[in-house]
Amino acid sequence: MKIFHINASTRGEESQSLAVAERLIAKLRAAPGATLDRLDLFDGSLPAFDANAVGAKMALFTGATATAAQKATWAKVEAVFKRFAAADVYVVNTPLWNNGIPYVLKQFIDLVTQPGWTFGFDPASGYSGLMTGKRAFVVHASGVYHEGIRPNFGSDFATPYLADWFEFIGVSELEQIHVAPTVVNGDYASTKAKAIARAEALVE
Repeated sequence: MKIFHINASTRGEESQSLAVAERLIAKLRAAPGATLDRLDLFDGSLPAFDANAVGAKMALFTGATATAAQKATWAKVEAVFKRFAAADVYVVNTPLWNNGIPYVLKQFIDLVTQPGWTFGFDPASGYSGLMTGKRAFVVHASGVYHEGIRPNFGSDFATPYLADWFEFIGVSELEQIHVAPTVVNGDYASTKAKAIARAEALVE
């Protein structure tokens, strides 16, 4: 089993989503032969989906000749996709930023979500996900927002967005775990323990 861990948190050892994800990964790695590939989205290695990337993509679509710069950029984008495609199980940990996901996680999604890679298209039947037979776990952390919170305390667009994306690319087995609230919470230790227990139970 190949595990691909996508860390979208900036907080290192202080990250609550990462702490829960690490416990989940430890359970997954107990399986015989399990391997782990980790991508820290904020380490600066993620290529930009810039003019060269778009130019290379459109050259492929139209049969045009890409420039050297476009080819070099596209090779970096493809390398990210190959790491993603090689996995059997995905573990994503992310904070809730401004009611959604951090910009680097969206950047990663925009890099790998390409026709012929993660999805196909048919003029008659529409889109079809190509990443079938895989599973995903997403750990969300939020300082204030949590399910059932009273009005004026924020919204959560990250959970449905990631559910829709994974379904779009063909990953139908998805579990989402929430650690919240992490700040406005007098009993955070209990909240975190419950999230860890749920994550480990889902792996079992």
